[in-house]
Amino acid sequence: MNSPAAVEALGALAQEHRLALFRLLVQAGGEGMPAGAIAQELGIPNSSLSFHLAHLTRAGLIQQRREGRSLIYTADYDAMNALVGFLMENCCGGTTCAPENTCGADAAQPQGKVSA
Repeated sequence: MNSPAAVEALGALAQEHRLALFRLLVQAGGEGMPAGAIAQELGIPNSSLSFHLAHLTRAGLIQQRREGRSLIYTADYDAMNALVGFLMENCCGGTTCAPENTCGADAAQPQGKVSA
């Protein structure tokens, strides 16, 4: 992946609905989801959903296929992995990352309300 492609992909993900949509498709796996199910799950009107799907498709982050009368959308895992690889390229100056610099289970905790 090159810088312009990374900027386009990150720009596409830098919007709340598109980020939620992409994450939903990642969770759906290779089966993907039809547009109607995506709209229902995310509570996005069909007209807005079409715009967001087109934006993510242009950025190369999702793919669509036709099954009968339905369009099925899937995350493009190769593109996702290329983006993450580009972001992590030469991590820690090419040396082994120190334990405090590595991402682990603690870094991926769900965000929510913090209780005292």
